Amino acid sequence: MRNEIYRNILVKREQKHKMLAVLLDPDKCKDRHIVSIISMLKSYPPDFVFVGGSHTILSTNSLIEILQEELSSKIVLFPGDASQFSDKADALLLLSLLSGRNPEYLIGQHVNSAIGIRASGVEVIPTAYILVEGGKTSAVEYMSNTRAIPRNKKDIAVSTAVAGELLGMRLTYLEAGSGAQLPVPSEMIQAVRHNLDMPLIVGGGISTPEAMMAAFEAGADLVVIGNAFESQPQLIPDFAQALKKYNEKEEI
Repeated sequence: MRNEIYRNILVKREQKHKMLAVLLDPDKCKDRHIVSIISMLKSYPPDFVFVGGSHTILSTNSLIEILQEELSSKIVLFPGDASQFSDKADALLLLSLLSGRNPEYLIGQHVNSAIGIRASGVEVIPTAYILVEGGKTSAVEYMSNTRAIPRNKKDIAVSTAVAGELLGMRLTYLEAGSGAQLPVPSEMIQAVRHNLDMPLIVGGGISTPEAMMAAFEAGADLVVIGNAFESQPQLIPDFAQALKKYNEKEEI
């Protein structure tokens, strides 16, 4: 299987180049709305576009085909379950919900889709998915029937992330949930970063460039923005320009 996208993440991390991914849920990308988002992403391309959601009904394939036709960014699957897999994507985050104790999202969905994924040749990136309390019950909590790690329990988050690394995961994803009222605490990001060697993704509840910068300063290598851009595509330039300035500052 290819390893191009993961290598790209490692190289950018080594160069201290922070990355941005835009998360799009097929159920929320319809008609004029997707046209507005694509128009912005053409002018301000992110490092990656993640596609998926906790409860996706519409075709993942259709959205990926549109995005690949219109955008230069790599398309990475961020699936809620096995049914969302698409061989049209450039890569797949193979998520294991390590913060929960539901075997269906630790290994069950993986077994259901393993043979098809391998046959597809899509690049697979094993990812330790860690859900953190974000101020309200998230769709991930509800659909997976698991509980998030409390915001004040950074030691549990650290232990969970380290366990994922020891198990051979190649990315850690700290997630406050789509539309979270509060992002992952900076103190938790810092603690996890200090104890990990692999790249760290942070998402959920990040609705301003300042919040994105705070996540980067705390140790995130890649920040994911979903709900904020889906509801207000006009925010994309502000985030893109803030990221550019941040990386230019780091290069000096």
